[in-house]
Amino acid sequence: MQPEQREFELEGCGYWNSALKKGYSGTAVFAKPEPLSVETGMGESWHDTEGRLIKLEYDKFILLNVYTPNAQHGLPRLPHRLEWEDAFRAFASGLDTRKPVIICGDLNVAHTEMDIKNARSNMKNPGFTQEERGKMTELLDAGFADTFRRLNPDRRDAYTWWSNMANARERNVGWRIDYFLVSERIMPDIKEAFICQDVYGSDHCPVGIVVDV
Repeated sequence: MQPEQREFELEGCGYWNSALKKGYSGTAVFAKPEPLSVETGMGESWHDTEGRLIKLEYDKFILLNVYTPNAQHGLPRLPHRLEWEDAFRAFASGLDTRKPVIICGDLNVAHTEMDIKNARSNMKNPGFTQEERGKMTELLDAGFADTFRRLNPDRRDAYTWWSNMANARERNVGWRIDYFLVSERIMPDIKEAFICQDVYGSDHCPVGIVVDV
């Protein structure tokens, strides 16, 4: 949506990065503490028209709200997706040299077989290809921690997205594709990482963390 379409008000400040194409992608952050600065995109004109990133800088950390491109059915956008992954990893890693980074959003990938109900039948589907999963591994290896998996190393059937087909949500046939990642050096400050599977209203459900800053 575009900001002018909203029919609600929330306490605090709202920051928007809508796609130029109406009804397509976009991100928003609603925050009670006012940030030091707000920026949208990564400065890369080839993808910044899709509203996929908002950066809020605070005293002790930088928040990145992200919506990673989908490779789409048949994988026609996989090359674009992989370019995005490399650009985003470089962007986040650069920020991490200044302050700890918190990354949140729909990263559009189930990283491991624990993060998806039917791994074998989805191996070549968007969001679970070897290429996309490999890029997630590269991001984590660049110095970031998957908060939910780190605190719940053996948890299965914890998903954040379900298809609208075949009663997938009722049967909990889902994918974990929404994340909070943080710089490794603040992982000890993460007190809780949770998934609110009982909250409806979308084909995704909310995820969150409690962090002592």
